[in-house]
Amino acid sequence: MTLTALLITLIIGAIAGWLAGVIVKGHGESLLMNIVIGILGAVIAGWLFPMLGIGMSASAPILGTIIFATLGAVILLVVLQLVKRA
Repeated sequence: MTLTALLITLIIGAIAGWLAGVIVKGHGESLLMNIVIGILGAVIAGWLFPMLGIGMSASAPILGTIIFATLGAVILLVVLQLVKRA
């Protein structure tokens, strides 16, 4: 992975993690945790959405990646909330 790709991944992860924290109230985390949550969200989305037949738009790859990573991060945060309650 090049330095540029790593930086883009970290920026997208931070944006997706922050957005997920805003969507799922009460999960405002530090920048590092936002990046981790966003990257894990991207992994979840990359695994789950193709199985559901949902694809990403080729016309806006970065925006699509942010949206998919955010949705995956929201799923992760909701699951973590459910686990904490149990």
